[in-house]
Amino acid sequence: MKPGEFYQRDREWQPPAYSPDYKTSVARSPRNALISLQNSMSEITGPVFGHNDVDPIDNDLLSNYAKPGESPIGERIILHGRVLDENGRPLPNTLVEIWQANAGGRYRHKKDTYLAPIDPNFGGCGRVLTDENGYYHFRTVKPGAYPWRNWVNNWRPAHIHMSIFGTAFAQRLITQCYFEGDPLIARCPIVNTIPDPKAVERLIAPLDLNATIPLDAIAYKFDIVLRGRRSTLFENRLEGN
Repeated sequence: MKPGEFYQRDREWQPPAYSPDYKTSVARSPRNALISLQNSMSEITGPVFGHNDVDPIDNDLLSNYAKPGESPIGERIILHGRVLDENGRPLPNTLVEIWQANAGGRYRHKKDTYLAPIDPNFGGCGRVLTDENGYYHFRTVKPGAYPWRNWVNNWRPAHIHMSIFGTAFAQRLITQCYFEGDPLIARCPIVNTIPDPKAVERLIAPLDLNATIPLDAIAYKFDIVLRGRRSTLFENRLEGN
């Protein structure tokens, strides 16, 4: 059967592109009404990644950049969860990529001039393919907060950037994962562009003591839901929602 289109984006759930309190959005957001396009084959098909594309230690940021016998500085954590479509079905063989600041709040990037030091044993990037149940996991250090010039005294909460490819280009998701209990989340101008408090909760990874490794690493669970494919046809036409 020909694959169906994806569910349309819920614009009441997503943050508006123009959010003056997040000042970077002022210059880069559209001013005209958005155009909705019907999915074509280029949107409902997409890249396919195999295990040969991913190194077995790519998901271990504690070792994938460190010198032999050394490890990054900071609180060791496990970030894990499942990638699901909008209908709750697991998405296997899905590429999940992450990038983040180190424990001091600094990225390994030439334009990052924050005064926190670079960690010589931490690269800040990782990737992994989900298994047959849509499960993924990373070992890393908890990133630090850092200042940014939005207002005079704004600080980004601890967060990890995530890119998920899904089964098609229209399912590509780029998002951020925050951590339970961080007081900076409620004060972040970027987070506060999101209109629905329940949507904000979906971006916060709760503590998961069941997956925590004693004397090693604290775990946080972060499930990721992508847009769902229509599962049935109705009167030879794609059924909308």
